[in-house]
Amino acid sequence: MRIFLIGFMGSGKSTMGKKLATKLGYDFIDLDHEIEKQIGTSISDYFGSHGEAAFRELESQSLKNFAYPQNAVVATGGGTPCFFDNMDWMNASGTSMYIEMPPAALAKRLEGGKEKRPLLRDLDEAGMIAFIESKLSERESFYKRATIIINGINLNADAMRAAILNS
Repeated sequence: MRIFLIGFMGSGKSTMGKKLATKLGYDFIDLDHEIEKQIGTSISDYFGSHGEAAFRELESQSLKNFAYPQNAVVATGGGTPCFFDNMDWMNASGTSMYIEMPPAALAKRLEGGKEKRPLLRDLDEAGMIAFIESKLSERESFYKRATIIINGINLNADAMRAAILNS
């Protein structure tokens, strides 16, 4: 089975994905890391050089053409579900799980590493919360199409595993 983790940056897709994969005995794949290996540069550099449209095309192709193992937990990028037919493809190809979190909690998590995230780098706390609220309002309709929606506050791999087994 493939489990696609979706949600906003900072929601815990990679961190919790690794733990969930270990708990299930599955392989863990971070789609962003796979794309960076493929292009030989960081996503933010690629984004800056080629623009968002080119990146989203590459991301969609990578999502759909990756040679996934039989059982895998896949952490996707925050925008992955929102472009092309990616959300439909993930739901048809496995189970999608939206790790839902409120904007203030996401901002708190992202504060420490914002210099690595070009969209957040120059924002103060209030600006970051406003940015997250705006992006979430654009993305929520895609995220809410997930097979499973789980609260990301105090999330653990056992709760994720239980949600998958009960879906």
